[in-house]
Amino acid sequence: MALAVSTLAALLTVIDVSVVNVAFPSIRRDLGASASGLSWILSGYSIAVGAFLLLAGRLADQKGRRRLFMIGVAVFMVGSLLSGLATGPAWLISARVLQGIGGSILSPASLSMVLPVFPKERRSMVIGIWGASAALGAAIGPSIGAVLIDVLSWRWVFLINVPIGILILAITPRFVHESRDPDATGGFDLIGVPAGTVGVALVLLAVVQGEQWGYLSGPTLGTAAAGLLLVILLFVRSTTHPSPLLDLSLFRIRSFWSAAGGQTFFSTAFIATILFNTLLLQELWGWSVLAAGFGVVPGPALAALMGGPVGSIADRVGHRNLLVVGSLSAACCPAWLLWRVTMDSPYLVTVLPAQMFLGIGVACSFATFSSLGLSEVPPARFGTASASLRMGSSLGMASGVSIAIAVFSSSAASGPLVAFDRAWTFMAVVFVACALFCAVACPGRSPVRPPSPG
Repeated sequence: MALAVSTLAALLTVIDVSVVNVAFPSIRRDLGASASGLSWILSGYSIAVGAFLLLAGRLADQKGRRRLFMIGVAVFMVGSLLSGLATGPAWLISARVLQGIGGSILSPASLSMVLPVFPKERRSMVIGIWGASAALGAAIGPSIGAVLIDVLSWRWVFLINVPIGILILAITPRFVHESRDPDATGGFDLIGVPAGTVGVALVLLAVVQGEQWGYLSGPTLGTAAAGLLLVILLFVRSTTHPSPLLDLSLFRIRSFWSAAGGQTFFSTAFIATILFNTLLLQELWGWSVLAAGFGVVPGPALAALMGGPVGSIADRVGHRNLLVVGSLSAACCPAWLLWRVTMDSPYLVTVLPAQMFLGIGVACSFATFSSLGLSEVPPARFGTASASLRMGSSLGMASGVSIAIAVFSSSAASGPLVAFDRAWTFMAVVFVACALFCAVACPGRSPVRPPSPG
C-alpha cells in the first residue's frame, strides 16, 4: 500500500506534465494567451520543479520523507485548484509555478519514503514499478486530457488533481511509515541554498527561453552566466559547509554519477521525442486533438506493462546491459520515423512501430537509471540522491525540448518533412550517445551491498 501511494503521486505529476500539451489550444482561446504566455505555462512549471529539487531532497532526509511528501501533495493540489480557476494567463502561470514547487517537494520523497520498507534485493523491482507509473502517466495523460477537454473543459485538466490529492493525503498516514536520515544535523547553508536554488532556476530559464530570446542574445547569455556562477558557488560551498545543499560525496560513487549522466542524456532525447510524435500527428498529418492523444498511447503503455518485470531482472542481467539496450531501442524510434514518414504514410507502419521501440527503450531505461543510481547510496541519503538524479533529468528535458524546437525552426523554410527529419536526427544521435556513455561509464552489475553511511 505504501508503494501504491507513492506510485499514485508519481502518476499524478507525470500526467500533469503530459496533459497540458493537448490543452494549449483551448487555453489560448479561453484566456487569450499569447504564444509566449503559453510557453510559460509549461516552462514555469518545469523551472519551479528543477529549482527546488535539491532543497526538497535534503529536507526530506532531514525532516521526514512522509512529511515532505504530504506537504508536496498539498501544495500541488492547491496549485491545481488555482490553475483550474484561472481567469487570465498571469494567474495560470503563477498557479503552474506553485504546482511545480509542489511537484519538486513530493518527487524525491515519493520514492525515498518507500524504499526503506523493502529489502535491498527487491528495490530494483520496486523502482521498476514506480517508474512504470511514470510511463503510464505519459501514456494516458494526452488521452485523458483530450477526453476531459472534449466532454468538459480544459479547466478539468487541473481540477481533476484535487480529489486525487485529497485521497492521497487521506491514506498516506495510514500506510506509509516515516523515515529520515538519523545523522542529519538540522543546519542549512544560508549561502548555498539560495545560490543553488536561484542558480538552477536561472540556468533552466536560459535553456527554455533560449529559442524565443535567441541562444546568442544578451538576455540568454547573461541569464545563463549568472546561473552558472551561482551553481559554481553552490559547488564551492558544498565542499566546505557541514550541511551542504549538494552532497558531493554521492558523486564519488560510480553507479550514482554514471546513472545521473546517462539519465540526463536519455531525458534530453526522450521528452523531445514525445513532443514531436504528437506534433507529427497534429501538425503534419492534421489529426484532431482527441485522435492524437490516443495515437501516442501505445509506446508509454508498453513501457508501463514492462516496467515491473524489467525492474525485477535488473540485478540479474546487469543495469548496464539494460541501459544500453534501452537507449538503442529508443534511438530506433526517431530513426524509424526518419526513414519511413511521408506526408501521407500510414500510422500502422510508421508511428506504431516507432512507439513500440520507444516503449521498450523507456521500460529498460528510466527505472533502471534510478535503480542503478540508488544501488550504492546509503538509505539515509535516499531523498538527497533521488533529488539529484531528478535534477539531471529536469535539465535534460528542458534542454531537449529547446534544442529540438530550435533545430526544427531553423529548417522550417525547407519544408515540414525536412524540419521533422532534422529534429529526429538530433534525437537519434542523443539516444546513441546515451548508449555509448552507459556502455563506458556504468558498472557492469549492481554491487552486492551498499557502503556504510560513514
